[in-house]
Amino acid sequence: MVVIKKAVHFGAGNIGRGFVGQYLHASGYEVVFCDVNSELVRELEAAASYEVHEVGGDGRTTSVDGFRAVDSRLDEARAVYEISTADIVTTSVGPRVLPSLAPLIARGLIERDADLAPLVVIACETAIGASTTLAASVARSVESLGGCAPIAADSAVFANCEIDRIVPEQTPGLDVIIESFAEWAIEIGPFAGRVDAPGIDGVTWVDDLAPFIERKLFTVNTAHAAAAYYGWARGIGSVREALEVPEIHAQVLEVLLETKALLIEKHGFDAAEQQVYIDRNLERISNPHLPDTTGRVGRNPLSKLSRHERLVGPAAQLAERGLAFDGLVRVVRAALDFDVPDDVESRELQSLLRTSAGSGVSPELLAETLTGVFPGHPLFPSLAAVVADKISSRVAA
Repeated sequence: MVVIKKAVHFGAGNIGRGFVGQYLHASGYEVVFCDVNSELVRELEAAASYEVHEVGGDGRTTSVDGFRAVDSRLDEARAVYEISTADIVTTSVGPRVLPSLAPLIARGLIERDADLAPLVVIACETAIGASTTLAASVARSVESLGGCAPIAADSAVFANCEIDRIVPEQTPGLDVIIESFAEWAIEIGPFAGRVDAPGIDGVTWVDDLAPFIERKLFTVNTAHAAAAYYGWARGIGSVREALEVPEIHAQVLEVLLETKALLIEKHGFDAAEQQVYIDRNLERISNPHLPDTTGRVGRNPLSKLSRHERLVGPAAQLAERGLAFDGLVRVVRAALDFDVPDDVESRELQSLLRTSAGSGVSPELLAETLTGVFPGHPLFPSLAAVVADKISSRVAA
Protein backbone atom coordinates (compact mmCIF):
# COMPACT_ATOMS: atom_id res chain seq x y z
CA MET A 1 0.00 0.00 0.00
CA VAL A 2 1.39 3.39 -1.03
CA VAL A 3 1.16 5.98 1.74
CA ILE A 4 0.59 9.45 0.32
CA LYS A 5 2.00 12.32 2.33
CA LYS A 6 -0.19 15.41 2.50
CA ALA A 7 0.89 19.03 2.75
CA VAL A 8 -1.47 21.93 3.35
CA HIS A 9 -0.09 25.22 2.10
CA PHE A 10 -1.67 28.56 3.02
CA GLY A 11 -1.21 31.16 0.31
CA ALA A 12 -1.62 30.04 -3.29
CA GLY A 13 0.17 33.03 -4.76
CA ASN A 14 3.31 32.94 -6.85
CA ILE A 15 5.64 31.96 -3.99
CA GLY A 16 3.14 29.36 -2.80
CA ARG A 17 2.73 27.75 -6.21
CA GLY A 18 6.13 28.45 -7.70
CA PHE A 19 8.43 27.76 -4.76
CA VAL A 20 6.96 26.00 -1.71
CA GLY A 21 4.28 24.10 -3.61
CA GLN A 22 6.76 23.05 -6.29
CA TYR A 23 9.23 21.74 -3.70
CA LEU A 24 6.55 19.84 -1.80
CA HIS A 25 5.16 18.32 -5.01
CA ALA A 26 8.65 17.27 -6.13
CA SER A 27 9.11 15.63 -2.72
CA GLY A 28 6.08 13.38 -3.13
CA TYR A 29 3.46 15.36 -1.22
CA GLU A 30 -0.14 15.80 -2.28
CA VAL A 31 -0.45 19.58 -1.96
CA VAL A 32 -3.66 21.21 -0.75
CA PHE A 33 -3.60 24.95 -1.36
CA CYS A 34 -5.67 27.07 1.03
CA ASP A 35 -6.43 30.65 0.05
CA VAL A 36 -9.06 33.34 0.61
CA ASN A 37 -9.03 34.39 -3.06
CA SER A 38 -12.12 32.56 -4.31
CA GLU A 39 -11.33 33.12 -7.97
CA LEU A 40 -7.81 31.72 -7.59
CA VAL A 41 -9.16 28.69 -5.72
CA ARG A 42 -11.66 28.03 -8.50
CA GLU A 43 -8.89 28.25 -11.11
CA LEU A 44 -6.75 25.78 -9.21
CA GLU A 45 -9.65 23.38 -8.69
CA ALA A 46 -10.42 23.46 -12.41
CA ALA A 47 -6.81 22.95 -13.53
CA ALA A 48 -5.07 19.60 -13.86
CA SER A 49 -1.62 21.20 -13.58
CA TYR A 50 0.40 24.38 -13.85
CA GLU A 51 3.98 25.07 -14.94
CA VAL A 52 6.87 26.70 -13.14
CA HIS A 53 9.30 28.41 -15.52
CA GLU A 54 12.77 29.08 -14.08
CA VAL A 55 14.82 31.89 -15.62
CA GLY A 56 18.57 32.17 -15.35
CA GLY A 57 20.83 29.20 -14.76
CA ASP A 58 19.48 26.08 -16.47
CA GLY A 59 16.11 27.69 -17.22
CA ARG A 60 14.09 24.56 -16.47
CA THR A 61 10.33 24.22 -16.72
CA THR A 62 8.56 21.83 -14.35
CA SER A 63 4.94 20.80 -14.11
CA VAL A 64 3.00 20.62 -10.83
CA ASP A 65 -0.07 18.39 -10.70
CA GLY A 66 -2.04 16.29 -8.25
CA PHE A 67 -2.94 19.29 -6.09
CA ARG A 68 -6.26 20.43 -4.63
CA ALA A 69 -7.48 23.82 -3.46
CA VAL A 70 -9.71 25.01 -0.61
CA ASP A 71 -11.30 28.41 -0.02
CA SER A 72 -10.32 28.77 3.63
CA ARG A 73 -12.59 31.79 4.07
CA LEU A 74 -15.79 30.25 2.69
CA ASP A 75 -15.16 26.62 3.66
CA GLU A 76 -13.44 26.68 7.03
CA ALA A 77 -14.65 23.21 7.96
CA ARG A 78 -12.90 21.64 4.97
CA ALA A 79 -9.71 23.61 5.65
CA VAL A 80 -9.76 22.40 9.27
CA TYR A 81 -10.23 18.80 8.14
CA GLU A 82 -7.30 19.03 5.72
CA ILE A 83 -5.10 20.44 8.49
CA SER A 84 -6.18 17.79 10.97
CA THR A 85 -5.13 14.99 8.60
CA ALA A 86 -2.01 16.57 7.09
CA ASP A 87 1.63 15.70 7.62
CA ILE A 88 2.87 19.25 7.15
CA VAL A 89 1.42 22.77 7.01
CA THR A 90 3.35 25.56 5.32
CA THR A 91 2.53 29.21 4.71
CA SER A 92 3.40 32.10 2.41
CA VAL A 93 0.77 34.71 3.26
CA GLY A 94 2.88 37.58 4.60
CA PRO A 95 3.89 38.31 8.22
CA ARG A 96 0.92 40.56 8.92
CA VAL A 97 -1.62 37.99 7.72
CA LEU A 98 0.07 35.05 9.44
CA PRO A 99 -1.72 35.40 12.85
CA SER A 100 -5.11 35.11 11.10
CA LEU A 101 -4.31 31.47 10.28
CA ALA A 102 -3.99 30.54 13.96
CA PRO A 103 -7.69 29.74 14.63
CA LEU A 104 -7.86 27.31 11.69
CA ILE A 105 -4.65 25.56 12.67
CA ALA A 106 -5.80 25.43 16.30
CA ARG A 107 -9.08 23.78 15.28
CA GLY A 108 -7.15 21.33 13.13
CA LEU A 109 -4.94 20.37 16.08
CA ILE A 110 -7.93 19.94 18.40
CA GLU A 111 -9.61 17.62 15.87
CA ARG A 112 -6.40 15.75 15.02
CA ASP A 113 -6.35 12.02 15.78
CA ALA A 114 -4.11 11.40 18.77
CA ASP A 115 -2.51 8.45 16.97
CA LEU A 116 -1.10 10.68 14.23
CA ALA A 117 2.42 12.02 14.41
CA PRO A 118 2.77 15.68 15.41
CA LEU A 119 1.86 18.08 12.62
CA VAL A 120 4.88 19.88 11.17
CA VAL A 121 4.23 23.61 10.76
CA ILE A 122 6.68 25.82 8.84
CA ALA A 123 5.89 29.49 8.17
CA CYS A 124 7.75 30.41 4.98
CA GLU A 125 7.65 34.16 5.50
CA THR A 126 10.20 36.92 5.11
CA ALA A 127 10.29 37.56 8.84
CA ILE A 128 12.49 36.44 11.70
CA GLY A 129 10.97 33.69 13.85
CA ALA A 130 7.72 33.51 11.86
CA SER A 131 6.93 29.95 12.94
CA THR A 132 7.58 30.80 16.58
CA THR A 133 5.22 33.76 16.27
CA LEU A 134 2.58 31.53 14.66
CA ALA A 135 3.01 28.92 17.41
CA ALA A 136 2.20 31.50 20.07
CA SER A 137 -0.91 32.60 18.17
CA VAL A 138 -2.04 29.00 17.74
CA ALA A 139 -1.57 28.29 21.47
CA ARG A 140 -3.78 31.28 22.34
CA SER A 141 -6.39 30.14 19.82
CA VAL A 142 -6.43 26.61 21.25
CA GLU A 143 -7.15 28.02 24.71
CA SER A 144 -9.83 30.39 23.41
CA LEU A 145 -11.54 27.43 21.72
CA GLY A 146 -11.69 25.55 24.99
CA GLY A 147 -8.84 23.20 24.26
CA CYS A 148 -6.07 22.34 26.67
CA ALA A 149 -3.05 24.60 26.37
CA PRO A 150 -0.59 21.68 25.84
CA ILE A 151 -2.45 20.62 22.67
CA ALA A 152 -0.55 23.11 20.52
CA ALA A 153 2.81 21.99 21.93
CA ASP A 154 2.08 18.26 21.94
CA SER A 155 0.32 17.97 18.57
CA ALA A 156 2.58 20.12 16.41
CA VAL A 157 6.20 20.93 15.74
CA PHE A 158 6.80 24.55 14.69
CA ALA A 159 10.09 25.09 12.87
CA ASN A 160 11.44 28.43 11.71
CA CYS A 161 12.89 28.72 8.24
CA GLU A 162 14.53 31.07 5.78
CA ILE A 163 13.46 31.20 2.15
CA ASP A 164 15.08 33.07 -0.71
CA ARG A 165 13.79 33.09 -4.26
CA ILE A 166 12.83 36.06 -6.42
CA VAL A 167 9.44 35.98 -8.09
CA PRO A 168 8.86 38.90 -10.49
CA GLU A 169 5.57 40.54 -11.31
CA GLN A 170 3.47 38.08 -13.29
CA THR A 171 0.83 38.08 -15.97
CA PRO A 172 -2.50 36.55 -14.85
CA GLY A 173 -2.69 32.77 -14.82
CA LEU A 174 -1.55 29.81 -12.77
CA ASP A 175 1.86 29.35 -14.41
CA VAL A 176 4.70 30.98 -12.50
CA ILE A 177 7.93 32.61 -13.68
CA ILE A 178 10.62 32.37 -11.02
CA GLU A 179 14.40 32.65 -10.77
CA SER A 180 16.42 29.46 -10.88
CA PHE A 181 18.31 30.30 -7.67
CA ALA A 182 16.54 29.06 -4.53
CA GLU A 183 17.44 28.69 -0.87
CA TRP A 184 15.24 27.12 1.81
CA ALA A 185 16.87 26.51 5.19
CA ILE A 186 14.91 25.01 8.09
CA GLU A 187 16.01 24.65 11.72
CA ILE A 188 16.42 21.02 12.77
CA GLY A 189 16.29 21.49 16.55
CA PRO A 190 12.48 21.43 17.08
CA PHE A 191 12.26 17.92 15.59
CA ALA A 192 14.67 16.29 18.06
CA GLY A 193 12.92 13.52 19.96
CA ARG A 194 9.53 14.47 18.50
CA VAL A 195 9.20 13.43 14.88
CA ASP A 196 11.45 12.85 11.89
CA ALA A 197 12.18 15.97 9.88
CA PRO A 198 10.02 15.94 6.74
CA GLY A 199 11.66 14.82 3.53
CA ILE A 200 11.68 17.92 1.34
CA ASP A 201 14.06 17.89 -1.61
CA GLY A 202 16.26 20.96 -1.83
CA VAL A 203 15.98 21.98 1.84
CA THR A 204 19.07 22.70 3.94
CA TRP A 205 18.69 21.65 7.58
CA VAL A 206 20.62 23.83 10.04
CA ASP A 207 21.22 23.94 13.79
CA ASP A 208 21.23 27.75 14.03
CA LEU A 209 18.95 29.55 11.62
CA ALA A 210 19.48 33.12 12.83
CA PRO A 211 22.61 33.86 10.74
CA PHE A 212 20.94 32.56 7.57
CA ILE A 213 17.77 34.58 8.16
CA GLU A 214 19.52 37.83 8.95
CA ARG A 215 22.07 37.47 6.14
CA LYS A 216 19.26 37.04 3.62
CA LEU A 217 16.89 39.64 5.13
CA PHE A 218 19.58 42.28 5.63
CA THR A 219 21.24 41.72 2.25
CA VAL A 220 18.76 40.54 -0.39
CA ASN A 221 15.62 42.17 1.01
CA THR A 222 17.38 45.33 2.18
CA ALA A 223 18.99 45.84 -1.24
CA HIS A 224 15.73 45.10 -3.05
CA ALA A 225 13.79 47.58 -0.91
CA ALA A 226 16.44 50.30 -1.19
CA ALA A 227 16.60 50.03 -4.99
CA ALA A 228 12.80 50.04 -5.19
CA TYR A 229 12.23 53.11 -3.01
CA TYR A 230 15.02 55.15 -4.59
CA GLY A 231 13.94 54.08 -8.07
CA TRP A 232 10.25 54.79 -7.45
CA ALA A 233 11.11 58.28 -6.19
CA ARG A 234 12.75 58.99 -9.55
CA GLY A 235 9.88 57.55 -11.55
CA ILE A 236 11.90 54.49 -12.64
CA GLY A 237 9.74 51.49 -13.45
CA SER A 238 12.02 48.51 -12.77
CA VAL A 239 14.52 47.59 -10.07
CA ARG A 240 17.07 46.67 -12.72
CA GLU A 241 16.83 50.11 -14.33
CA ALA A 242 17.08 51.75 -10.92
CA LEU A 243 20.35 49.95 -10.19
CA GLU A 244 21.74 51.14 -13.53
CA VAL A 245 21.60 54.73 -12.21
CA PRO A 246 25.06 55.34 -10.68
CA GLU A 247 23.74 57.39 -7.75
CA ILE A 248 21.16 54.76 -6.79
CA HIS A 249 23.69 51.96 -7.19
CA ALA A 250 26.04 53.83 -4.84
CA GLN A 251 23.22 54.37 -2.31
CA VAL A 252 22.35 50.68 -2.31
CA LEU A 253 26.00 49.72 -1.90
CA GLU A 254 26.29 52.12 1.05
CA VAL A 255 23.40 50.35 2.77
CA LEU A 256 24.88 46.92 2.08
CA LEU A 257 28.24 47.96 3.52
CA GLU A 258 26.39 48.91 6.71
CA THR A 259 24.54 45.60 6.93
CA LYS A 260 27.75 43.78 6.03
CA ALA A 261 29.43 45.35 9.07
CA LEU A 262 26.56 44.17 11.27
CA LEU A 263 26.57 40.62 9.94
CA ILE A 264 30.34 40.29 10.35
CA GLU A 265 30.30 41.57 13.93
CA LYS A 266 27.18 39.71 15.06
CA HIS A 267 27.48 36.37 13.27
CA GLY A 268 31.16 36.17 12.40
CA PHE A 269 30.72 35.98 8.64
CA ASP A 270 33.95 36.25 6.69
CA ALA A 271 34.22 39.73 5.14
CA ALA A 272 35.32 38.48 1.73
CA GLU A 273 32.61 35.82 1.62
CA GLN A 274 29.95 38.35 2.59
CA GLN A 275 31.13 40.66 -0.20
CA VAL A 276 30.79 37.78 -2.67
CA TYR A 277 27.26 37.22 -1.30
CA ILE A 278 26.47 40.92 -1.81
CA ASP A 279 27.81 40.94 -5.38
CA ARG A 280 25.93 37.77 -6.29
CA ASN A 281 22.66 39.13 -4.96
CA LEU A 282 23.02 42.47 -6.72
CA GLU A 283 23.36 40.43 -9.91
CA ARG A 284 20.21 38.51 -9.00
CA ILE A 285 18.02 41.56 -8.51
CA SER A 286 19.46 43.07 -11.69
CA ASN A 287 18.60 39.97 -13.73
CA PRO A 288 17.01 41.15 -17.03
CA HIS A 289 14.90 37.97 -17.05
CA LEU A 290 13.29 39.04 -13.77
CA PRO A 291 11.89 42.48 -14.64
CA ASP A 292 10.60 43.33 -11.18
CA THR A 293 8.96 46.72 -10.79
CA THR A 294 9.75 49.28 -8.11
CA GLY A 295 6.02 49.49 -7.38
CA ARG A 296 5.73 45.78 -6.60
CA VAL A 297 8.95 45.46 -4.61
CA GLY A 298 8.19 48.57 -2.56
CA ARG A 299 4.63 47.61 -1.66
CA ASN A 300 3.65 46.97 1.98
CA PRO A 301 5.89 49.78 3.29
CA LEU A 302 4.42 49.58 6.81
CA SER A 303 5.61 45.99 7.10
CA LYS A 304 9.00 46.86 5.64
CA LEU A 305 9.39 49.74 8.14
CA SER A 306 8.54 47.61 11.19
CA ARG A 307 10.94 47.01 14.05
CA HIS A 308 12.66 43.79 13.00
CA GLU A 309 12.35 44.11 9.24
CA ARG A 310 14.89 44.82 6.49
CA LEU A 311 15.48 48.55 7.15
CA VAL A 312 14.82 49.44 10.78
CA GLY A 313 15.98 46.03 12.03
CA PRO A 314 19.61 46.31 10.93
CA ALA A 315 19.72 50.06 11.58
CA ALA A 316 18.66 49.50 15.20
CA GLN A 317 21.26 46.79 15.75
CA LEU A 318 23.97 48.94 14.19
CA ALA A 319 23.02 51.89 16.40
CA GLU A 320 23.18 49.67 19.48
CA ARG A 321 26.72 48.69 18.51
CA GLY A 322 27.85 52.24 17.73
CA LEU A 323 28.25 51.44 14.03
CA ALA A 324 27.20 53.56 11.04
CA PHE A 325 23.52 53.43 10.01
CA ASP A 326 22.94 56.69 8.09
CA GLY A 327 22.42 54.93 4.75
CA LEU A 328 19.61 52.82 6.15
CA VAL A 329 17.90 55.87 7.64
CA ARG A 330 18.01 57.53 4.22
CA VAL A 331 16.18 54.51 2.77
CA VAL A 332 13.56 54.88 5.54
CA ARG A 333 13.15 58.49 4.42
CA ALA A 334 12.62 57.34 0.82
CA ALA A 335 10.15 54.66 1.94
CA LEU A 336 7.99 57.29 3.66
CA ASP A 337 7.33 58.87 0.25
CA PHE A 338 6.21 55.60 -1.35
CA ASP A 339 2.67 56.16 -2.60
CA VAL A 340 1.12 53.51 -4.85
CA PRO A 341 -2.69 53.80 -4.94
CA ASP A 342 -3.41 50.07 -5.30
CA ASP A 343 -1.28 49.13 -2.28
CA VAL A 344 -3.27 49.15 0.98
CA GLU A 345 -0.26 49.76 3.23
CA SER A 346 0.98 52.56 0.99
CA ARG A 347 -2.36 54.34 1.29
CA GLU A 348 -2.40 53.78 5.06
CA LEU A 349 1.13 55.17 5.41
CA GLN A 350 0.32 58.33 3.48
CA SER A 351 -2.91 58.75 5.45
CA LEU A 352 -0.96 58.56 8.73
CA LEU A 353 1.47 61.22 7.53
CA ARG A 354 -1.30 63.53 6.32
CA THR A 355 -3.33 63.07 9.51
CA SER A 356 -0.30 63.80 11.66
CA ALA A 357 0.45 66.93 9.66
CA GLY A 358 -3.10 68.20 10.16
CA SER A 359 -3.68 67.18 13.77
CA GLY A 360 -0.41 68.11 15.37
CA VAL A 361 0.53 64.54 16.31
CA SER A 362 4.17 64.64 17.34
CA PRO A 363 6.78 63.23 14.96
CA GLU A 364 8.13 61.22 17.89
CA LEU A 365 4.82 59.44 18.44
CA LEU A 366 4.40 58.68 14.74
CA ALA A 367 8.00 57.46 14.45
CA GLU A 368 7.38 55.12 17.36
CA THR A 369 4.11 53.91 15.79
CA LEU A 370 5.64 53.28 12.37
CA THR A 371 8.90 51.65 13.40
CA GLY A 372 8.38 50.15 16.85
CA VAL A 373 11.54 51.91 18.05
CA PHE A 374 11.04 53.74 21.34
CA PRO A 375 12.50 56.97 22.75
CA GLY A 376 15.80 56.30 24.45
CA HIS A 377 17.01 53.92 21.74
CA PRO A 378 20.12 55.27 19.96
CA LEU A 379 18.35 55.03 16.58
CA PHE A 380 15.23 56.90 17.70
CA PRO A 381 16.43 60.51 17.23
CA SER A 382 17.33 59.84 13.58
CA LEU A 383 13.97 58.19 12.87
CA ALA A 384 12.04 60.96 14.61
CA ALA A 385 13.95 63.57 12.59
CA VAL A 386 13.08 61.84 9.31
CA VAL A 387 9.40 61.59 10.23
CA ALA A 388 9.37 65.23 11.38
CA ASP A 389 10.79 66.28 8.03
CA LYS A 390 8.09 64.38 6.14
CA ILE A 391 5.32 65.83 8.31
CA SER A 392 6.71 69.35 7.82
CA SER A 393 6.79 68.92 4.06
CA ARG A 394 3.11 67.98 4.07
CA VAL A 395 2.20 70.96 6.25
CA ALA A 396 4.08 73.26 3.89
CA ALA A 397 2.27 71.72 0.89
